[in-house]
Amino acid sequence: MAEADPGAFSGLAAVPELAVADAADLDARLRSAEAPFVVRGLVADWPLVAAGKRSGGDARAYLLGKHRDLPFTVAVGNAAGDARIFYGPDMAVNFRTLRGRLGDIFADIDGAENDLGAPPIYIASTDVHDFFDRLHADNHVDLGERRCRAGIWIGTRTRIAAHNDFPDNLACVAAGRRRFTLFPPDQFRNLYLGPLDNTPAGRAVSMVDFSAPDFAVHPRFRDALTHAQVAELEPGDAIFIPSMWYHHVEGLAPFNVLINYWWRETPGWLGQPEDALHHALLAIRDLPANQKARWRALFDHYVFENGDDVTEHLPEGSRGILDPLTPETASRIRAYLLRQLSQ
Repeated sequence: MAEADPGAFSGLAAVPELAVADAADLDARLRSAEAPFVVRGLVADWPLVAAGKRSGGDARAYLLGKHRDLPFTVAVGNAAGDARIFYGPDMAVNFRTLRGRLGDIFADIDGAENDLGAPPIYIASTDVHDFFDRLHADNHVDLGERRCRAGIWIGTRTRIAAHNDFPDNLACVAAGRRRFTLFPPDQFRNLYLGPLDNTPAGRAVSMVDFSAPDFAVHPRFRDALTHAQVAELEPGDAIFIPSMWYHHVEGLAPFNVLINYWWRETPGWLGQPEDALHHALLAIRDLPANQKARWRALFDHYVFENGDDVTEHLPEGSRGILDPLTPETASRIRAYLLRQLSQ
C-alpha cells in the first residue's frame, strides 16, 4: 500500500515578497537576487489583467483580438479530470500534441472551462512576439537592456511537474491563479528526476506526484520539502525564479494565462550546459572508474576551477580556446564538435 500524505505540504515556507518602486529598483533586485521572490501587483495595470479579472471569456476575447492567424501548438490531456501534464503508466506522455487555430482552441476551452471532468487544454511557452501583434507593447515588464524571450502560457486547470530551466525567469500571472512550489538547485537528488531524453516538455521532471506524494517510493522527497518555498499568485502578481531553481506550477483557476520572461546573464553565443551533460553521458559516464576519475580531474582543472595555472605557462596570444571565449572562438569549438560528432 502506497504511503500517501496529502498534508505533507502544510507549513511550507512562503516565497519572500518584495516591493519595487520602479524599473530601476526591479533591475537592481533582479541583479542581486540569489533566491526567488514575489512582487504583488507588478503587472496589475496590464489590459490583459483587467480583462482576466472580468472573466476568462474576456481574457480570451482580448487575446483573440491580438493574435496572428498562425497555428498554435496545444497539449490536450488523455485522461478526463486529470490536470497533470505528465507521463502515463507506460512512461509515454499522457497528452496529445496538436496544432490548431487559436479561435478553435479557445472554443474548446469555452466548453471545458467549468467542466471538472474535462481533460486539460494547455498552450505552453508560445513566443509573444511571433504569435501576437501589440500584446507585448501593451502588456510587458520593463527589464532594461536584458535580451528576453517573452512567452505566454494559456490553459485550463493544469499541474506541471517540478523542473528547472537554465535562464532566469520572471513569471507574471495575467489571468486566473497559479501556485508555485520551488526548490533550490541542490535538491535535484531528492526530487527523483525522470529521464533526460523522454520528457513532457524538454526538461527532466520530478516523478513525485505532488498531490499525493508516495514516501515509500520517494523517501528523500521529505528532505526536499524542508527546503521548499511556496507562493500562490493572483492576477497582476509576479514571481522571480532564478536559474536552475526547480518549480512545480499549478493552474488553479478554470482558465489561466501567464506571461514570462527568460534571460541569461551570459552571452547567447555560449553553448547550452545541458548539451555538455548529454555529451558527457555519451563519452564519459560508462568509462571504467579509474578513467572517469582522470577525466573528473581534467574537468575540474579546465572548467570548474579554471585557475591562473591553466594558462600562466603559455605565451599570450597562443592560448587558443583556453583564453576567455569570444564569438569567434566559441564558433570554432562548435564547428569542431559538429565535425567530431558527425564521424
